[in-house]
Amino acid sequence: MMTVVTSREPRGKNMSVRALVVDPSASAAVRLSEVPDPVPGPGQVLVDVSHASLNYGDLNDARSGRVPVGAVLGSDAAGVVVQGAADGTGPAVGTRVVALTSGAFAERVAIDVGALAKVPKGLDLAKAVALPVAGVAALRSLRAAGLGPDKRVLVTGASGGVGRFAVQLAARAGAHVIASVGSTARAEGLVEAGADEVLIGLEGLQRPVDVVIDSIGGPQLVAAWNLLAPGGSVQSVGWTSGEPAVFPPYATVGPAKSLTSFVIEGGADADLAILTELAAAGAITVEIGWQGSWDHFAEAAEALRGRRVSGKAVLHVTR
Repeated sequence: MMTVVTSREPRGKNMSVRALVVDPSASAAVRLSEVPDPVPGPGQVLVDVSHASLNYGDLNDARSGRVPVGAVLGSDAAGVVVQGAADGTGPAVGTRVVALTSGAFAERVAIDVGALAKVPKGLDLAKAVALPVAGVAALRSLRAAGLGPDKRVLVTGASGGVGRFAVQLAARAGAHVIASVGSTARAEGLVEAGADEVLIGLEGLQRPVDVVIDSIGGPQLVAAWNLLAPGGSVQSVGWTSGEPAVFPPYATVGPAKSLTSFVIEGGADADLAILTELAAAGAITVEIGWQGSWDHFAEAAEALRGRRVSGKAVLHVTR
């Protein structure tokens, strides 16, 4: 009898998988290629990836040199465990998982057990995969800023991935949420997400705010700093404007307040578990503004750069 090896069975040595790798000569500086089948360490599981989520930072990584030429791009992956960790930790074979891990844009990825969470029953993997970078950044930046029910929270770039999650999480905490977007069209759905006010830019905002979650940078970061109340915090989670932030003389002299750089560090398993449970329960919603095969990566990248994606861009890993 012939034995058929399915895509969910561990493969032998000298095999390869398809992946999106950095290539400066390609459209969007990324191309589909073959890379060696991953070999997991003792505390890693092998995951057959079915979905990946594209972040603005991935596009910058592909062009900045942060991810080397030929290396696999990406941070957000979701799929099914096909080989458990050798040390006995982590989820069992067959478990649906979502992860925040480097080199996520591949058919099969070796992932640290501390970088993933089980996906609850009823939560689609296409929605779960939108949570890692954007959801964890929103959750941790709000936590670092001292979120509370008595706070006035300004979220810039509120129509994007991090922004929409930040609006929802801040509203759940009982804060007064002010969502800032670049156009009227980008404001759709933000009131339903929990925003008390929706502004185009910062026009009309006069009262001080206690927390700013900023993903725009540039002049808008300076304006947000000027609106910050004493004791307040700006969390700089992105810089999509690509413009410099020029602070006028004495802008940083006065009552104490802080501007904090932000990056996701350490294991994401606990926060991913929180976010997936909230999403599965309908307590936060995941908006997908672009969805398609990873063969159309350049199209997704162009839409994201052109700010034509509200929420997240999700790639289907087609085999």
